[in-house]
Amino acid sequence: MDGLLEIVTTTDVDLVVVCVSGMIGLEPTIAAIQEEKSIALASKEVLVAGGAVVMPMVKESGIQFLPIDSEHSAILQCILGLKDNPIKKLFLTASGGPFRGWSLEQLTNVTPEMALNHPTWRMGGKITIDSATLMNKGLEIIEACWLYDQPPSNVEVVIHPQSVIHSMVKFEDGSVLGQMGHPDMKLPIQFALFGKHLSPTPAKFWEPMQTPELTFEDFDNKVFVCPDLARNAFDMGGTTPAFLNAVNEEAANAFLNEKIPFLKIQNVCQESLAIAPKHEATLNNILNADKEARIWFNEQL
Repeated sequence: MDGLLEIVTTTDVDLVVVCVSGMIGLEPTIAAIQEEKSIALASKEVLVAGGAVVMPMVKESGIQFLPIDSEHSAILQCILGLKDNPIKKLFLTASGGPFRGWSLEQLTNVTPEMALNHPTWRMGGKITIDSATLMNKGLEIIEACWLYDQPPSNVEVVIHPQSVIHSMVKFEDGSVLGQMGHPDMKLPIQFALFGKHLSPTPAKFWEPMQTPELTFEDFDNKVFVCPDLARNAFDMGGTTPAFLNAVNEEAANAFLNEKIPFLKIQNVCQESLAIAPKHEATLNNILNADKEARIWFNEQL
């Protein structure tokens, strides 16, 4: 951690890219903001756990703070296109993961190998498991609330199996804008690094006839409860999102190491909301809640 803090506070750094796995990126992000460094954020857990601390600092400092997540990059690009048009709703698109349409009974015997077999994206282990449980969308709901100053009720998750429309924004005048492209992280990374000063992209160009049918569907929130758990955690406020995030991190990794079954991930996350400490969201309290959550989870094994 000390090494990370030294890197982000050095004088010859203009832009800090936060792309570590989990909320370990929170303190380096805060250090970078304090040094007035621009930030490109790939670690959604930074805002999930610490948005209440990070975003006021961002607004006060006036730094450039751009998301790398494909969904939030898409939303930002849409908002910039109609920046004077008030937002009515944000649509976060989701592929549905490898278990789209499955029942609870079918999910009982899921293995790590099955969960890691994502239909459209190639990602790291933890985020791929989050995609399989749909907790990734839950974390993105919280991230969207902080990035775009929206209540959870204004952020909707829509299953879009083709992963071509990366997210959409509905505006007050009734118009809906979406950002489209292949499921490839090159474009959102490029946008976060260079903003409006875009250079020719290394990404493959998407053409309409490459995906002539774009479809959307609901997901069963009785089977996949994680998006609603994240909404509840945000509404509960304080250190609750940090507690939920830490439990989910531990549970996803425990599943990958075959210590718990797949459905235990969302079950233990649900249980955690009942016992999460309701402290004010200061940095110390967030860090303490993170530690307490990990201790509590391991006591459940």
